[in-house]
Amino acid sequence: MLRTPSAVRDAERHTAHNYHPLPVVISSAEGAWLTDVDGRRYLDCLAGYSALNFGHRHPKLIEAAHAQLDRLTLTSRAFIHDQFADFCRELAALCGKDLVLPMNTGAEAVETGIKVARKWGYQVKGVTPGQANIVVAEGNFHGRTTTIVSFSTDEDARADFGPYTPGFTVVPYGDLDALTAAIDENTVAVLLEPIQGEQGVVVPPEGYLPGVRRVCTERNVLFVADEIQSGLGRTGATFACEHEGVEPDMYLLGKALGGGIVPVSAVAANRDVLGVLQPGQHGSTFGGNPLACAVATEVVRLLATGEFQRRSAELGERLHAGLRGLIGKGLVAVRGRGLWAGLDIDPELMTGRQACERLMERGVLAKDTHGSTIRLAPPLVITADEIDHAVAQLAAVLAG
Repeated sequence: MLRTPSAVRDAERHTAHNYHPLPVVISSAEGAWLTDVDGRRYLDCLAGYSALNFGHRHPKLIEAAHAQLDRLTLTSRAFIHDQFADFCRELAALCGKDLVLPMNTGAEAVETGIKVARKWGYQVKGVTPGQANIVVAEGNFHGRTTTIVSFSTDEDARADFGPYTPGFTVVPYGDLDALTAAIDENTVAVLLEPIQGEQGVVVPPEGYLPGVRRVCTERNVLFVADEIQSGLGRTGATFACEHEGVEPDMYLLGKALGGGIVPVSAVAANRDVLGVLQPGQHGSTFGGNPLACAVATEVVRLLATGEFQRRSAELGERLHAGLRGLIGKGLVAVRGRGLWAGLDIDPELMTGRQACERLMERGVLAKDTHGSTIRLAPPLVITADEIDHAVAQLAAVLAG
């Protein structure tokens, strides 16, 4: 007797229904593969929304976690622990910044970035007290806290959670003229995803990010790049901004930083920006804890070799070539960079959810978004043969 149906029912019985997961119940995983409670294997083409860039249970990351579990897991920031300095120093070097502020979740990193930008605006730029504003983009996904959903344009994320936090101006993504026009004397930051993930892996027009950088510099506004999904190797570079030679004032990082083992996020910026914070003005009990730092330091060291960025770039070319071959055969568009792709399915064929359900039946796990779009973000440890297998299964689904 199969265990999956009853396990799905048990999972639904005592949980709030804030997710609509595929009916698969995972019990173990390694590399790019997952195994369910009935022993069936699946190729993971979501990688925890990029939280598993290094695959499931990467040996070096598991070793780092085990070693730290046997020594020390939590002190709070009331004290300094022996993993903290290495993590902050090595992540700052990877980012090319002076300072790092560790947190836990991506949403916490975004909230931290907002607070730092506002404080910088008041203390350094001289913005009128209480009047700071931040320019953001339509189609954004930066998290689900009450402040963040206040500037979301996704009604599922936003509706019925008001009253909403003021201080944000929303402009079309990729429209540099609209962004420039939205900046006024009280603007402290422009907050953008270099590639919009939840929206369907939307890459901005060429020249947009350099234009944002130029305008922010000219108008004395911080450029804050949310690289929580796009960063740390996903697009074939350490950061997606690198593809256009752009360096933001502040990086917001998360997901892959925890190696798929613990939640770790961070804000990285230079001293003239992050240095505005003083003791007691921001914090987190678990932010920068010993276990998180031990794992995340090993993540940074894996990235420092450049191996995973190269894999993403090279295998990404193979993935996108295969997907482009399906345009006109069930796909109407393919977007993305590196091992990250958004696919628009012909809505007359099926919805994105239906496509993911049929892929699941064929042993490939992916995630839909916005009706007829699905996203592929396999672990960076995936092989060329496994990519070909995933594309072949998608082709079979589209062919019916």
